[in-house]
Amino acid sequence: MSFNSDSDKEVDVAGQVVLSELKEGVLWLTLNRPERLNAVSKPMYDLLCQLLDEAEANSEVRAVVLTGAGRAFCVGADMKAHGAGTRTPYERREYLRGEQEVCRRLFNLKKPVVSAVNGYALGAGAELALAADFMLMRDTAQWGLPETGLGAFIGGGISWLLPARLGLAKAKELVLLGERLKGEQALAMGLAQRCFTVESDGEFQQEVQAFALQLASKAPVSVALAIQQLNSAGQRSFDDALIAELEGMMFCSTTQDWQEGVDAFAEKRAPKFIGQ
Repeated sequence: MSFNSDSDKEVDVAGQVVLSELKEGVLWLTLNRPERLNAVSKPMYDLLCQLLDEAEANSEVRAVVLTGAGRAFCVGADMKAHGAGTRTPYERREYLRGEQEVCRRLFNLKKPVVSAVNGYALGAGAELALAADFMLMRDTAQWGLPETGLGAFIGGGISWLLPARLGLAKAKELVLLGERLKGEQALAMGLAQRCFTVESDGEFQQEVQAFALQLASKAPVSVALAIQQLNSAGQRSFDDALIAELEGMMFCSTTQDWQEGVDAFAEKRAPKFIGQ
């Protein structure tokens, strides 16, 4: 499914498991199985990968927001589907690999990704949310990893992301205990970057859009390089980081956006970046 421009109405195709809408350079991707609290499925993973690939290739998209329809962000695995036991071992592996691929794309996307956790984000839902560059939560939302209490296992890069973000001891606590965190708790811990106390879904979306617009206003080439180098920081020495930064600074100085940034600063106006 291709995303819509600001002037187009969103097309809600029956059975469409992810909806997309482009608003002022911010692409909203909405998990759309509200009757199942947006439990994940293979079609959902496949469509997310497709939409993220399209977003990366489209210069109109400056930032991406991932959220859920209804009262949940995503509750993870569809336990009803699991209980049916109709998947072959190969199909089960492909289903599980689907989450890994989506999280890989979210983490490595060259454009900033925001997860807008409006309600329950559990299991695979919690993992999708954390793979984004920023996790914003409504105060009433809940984030948690229940896998060890279900005889399952974490995915989506959590074994790497959580220790990197919170340290090993706190990561073990969250994974092994499986306790749920509300928005304020996740914010205080450093897991979430913002927590919004609002009265409605619409207000929450407005707050998230305002945050995403700040990201969308930055120079795309600079943003892409920053994401790439920050993501690989733990795998580099300090000297390697200095060399990579030097190359990045030199490359950015050859772009039209660099000149636009210099001119805008001198003229005391907001820059208008074009991603070139």
